[in-house]
Amino acid sequence: MIEDFVREFARLIVKHPEDVAVERHNIGVNFDEIVIYTHKEDAGKLIGKEGRMINALKTVISGCKAKDGISYRVNVRTVGESE
Repeated sequence: MIEDFVREFARLIVKHPEDVAVERHNIGVNFDEIVIYTHKEDAGKLIGKEGRMINALKTVISGCKAKDGISYRVNVRTVGESE
């Protein structure tokens, strides 16, 4: 559910929506990481000026914690970037 929302949100913002992919990784008990993979040109658009766009997305996602009790960390990576 969270992954679908983030994927569709990101596709609306970026110039290369076909390159957007979202993965969810369980890091620990009640803590997951959501990684948004995007084209190199679009990483800045997802982060926004002074991080405003990604912070807004994090705020919306944090509302899900009230429902499912899981905290989320959100990262943006470019396609082909290694961990």
